[in-house]
This record gives sequence, C-alpha cells and structure tokens, in this order.
Amino acid sequence: MSVSLRQLQVFVAVAQEKTITAASALLFLSKPAVSMAISELEKQIGHNLFERVNNRLLINEHGKRLLPLADELLTRSDEIIKVLDTTGELSGHLRIGASDTIGNQLVPFLLRDFRNQSNHVDQELMISNSQTIIHGLMAFELDIGLIEGQGENKHLLNNTDLLMEPWLSDEMCIACAVDHPLVQESTLTLFDLEEHPWILRETGSGTREHFLSRMAPRLEHWNIAFELRTTEAIINCAAAGLGLAYLSKLAARHAVSNNRLHLLDIPLDLRRQYWLVRHKDKHLSPLLNQFITFSTNWQISG
Repeated sequence: MSVSLRQLQVFVAVAQEKTITAASALLFLSKPAVSMAISELEKQIGHNLFERVNNRLLINEHGKRLLPLADELLTRSDEIIKVLDTTGELSGHLRIGASDTIGNQLVPFLLRDFRNQSNHVDQELMISNSQTIIHGLMAFELDIGLIEGQGENKHLLNNTDLLMEPWLSDEMCIACAVDHPLVQESTLTLFDLEEHPWILRETGSGTREHFLSRMAPRLEHWNIAFELRTTEAIINCAAAGLGLAYLSKLAARHAVSNNRLHLLDIPLDLRRQYWLVRHKDKHLSPLLNQFITFSTNWQISG
C-alpha cells in the first residue's frame, strides 16, 4: 500500500469542506480528480472515511482517526522541504483562531510583537465566537485557539481531545448610555438592574456564556433586547440607549474614554480567564511551539 501526500491533502480538504465541490475549488482540482483520490485512498486503507449524506461527505470514525495523522504528515512534509534552509528563521503557515474580544483587542498586538521577535509573518487569523474556534481546532482547520472562559464553556471544552492552558485574564463590565437613568444613582445593587433590557452576544460566544453563568442567575427579571455578533454593534446599541451592555472592560475602554459609554459600578467579581487551546494530536512544529511559548510569556504593551 502506498498512500501519497496528495491523497492525504485531498482527504483533509474534503473533511474540512464537507463537499467534493468545495474541496475541488480549494485545491484547484476537478471534481472527478478529488473523487478519485478519495476512492483510491479508501480502497488502499480498506475503510470508508466518509458517510455520504445527500451531497455532503461527513467524516466517520475511521476518518476522524486518520485526520490528525494526515494533518501531521502534511505539516512534516512542509518541514522536510525546508529542513536545509540555513537562514535559521521560522517557516511555515500558522493558523490562529481567536474569540471576538481577544481577536480584536489583543491578538493584533500579540502578532506585532511575535513578528518583531521571530521575523515570521505568514499567519492567518480567524475571529469568531468560542464555539466556532473550538470546532476549527477539532477539524484541524486551526493550529491554535485563544478563547474565553473554560468555566462558561464546559459544554464545549469538556473534551479530552483538547489541551488547554491559562493565558491572560480580563474583567467583564456592565455599560450603558451616558444619559441612562442608572448613571444618576450614587450606589447600585443588583436589584437596580431588574427589568432592564440587555444587549448580548450570540449563543456560542464566551461573553454570552459568562453572562448566563455569572449574571443571569442573580437577576429575577431580565430580557434580551438585542443579540448581536460583534462587540462594536453592542457598544453602539448601548450608546444609543437601547439597553444595558455586558462586555469586556478591555473592549469597552475606548468607548468609555470617548464618553460614549458609562460603566456601572456593581459589587460583583466579574473576572474571567482566557485560554490557549490546541488539539492534543496536533503536531507541534517548531513554528507552533515557538508561538505557544511566546504567547504564554507575552504581556500586552500596546
């Protein structure tokens, strides 16, 4: 049996894209060529790797066992090509996933400092909610994830295939328009937050899960006015007086300094932990290993 790197490349593309059409577009191959590569690979291995459901190819248990090995072999093949490079510089493509607050407020500065230190500039960044980042790691579409809240995402992160380590921390806040009636209150309690509409992130967001686990159980009467996918949209809606916003202090700082938002002082511990996450079977290339080490020791300075 002789499995080629090209067959593995096609297999990974189909596993991630879930259709022959999408995989062929990604690889610049014809659809018959992609189908043939998958058929030959399955024949050589002696197992089907996908379940055919309508026009989609859903990876099965045999495929899931092969996926991390295929990903590692493709990564190592890239390392082999560059092993005789005498410049000593890092090489390869790094795929980073970050949840909204981290991706918008921290990762730009992290990448700036990493590039300055390593001279490596070939990085790809996907910013989405924590659930999407985790799915990307599980499908080996991402090399490393920087996400919010282990405690708030137990239903997502209670997974033995993921390795997690604490990263930086942040604090959540409750923000409102500068002319909101609550701004005039000298001392606020949780009771003062009753009956107010809230502006929250979408389901799957670490910020949303933090609200549901830390704030919602303390309120008897609350409702969602808007459910939005970006922090900037939440800031704008809160600044327009459409409700109370629950978001990161880091994300709210510019709107507060520009007098667009007011932070309500509530006696609650709203700190949250950020995490570095990767798949346990993800090959630790020199590039990925150095990025993890650099990120672990990094502190924001911009």
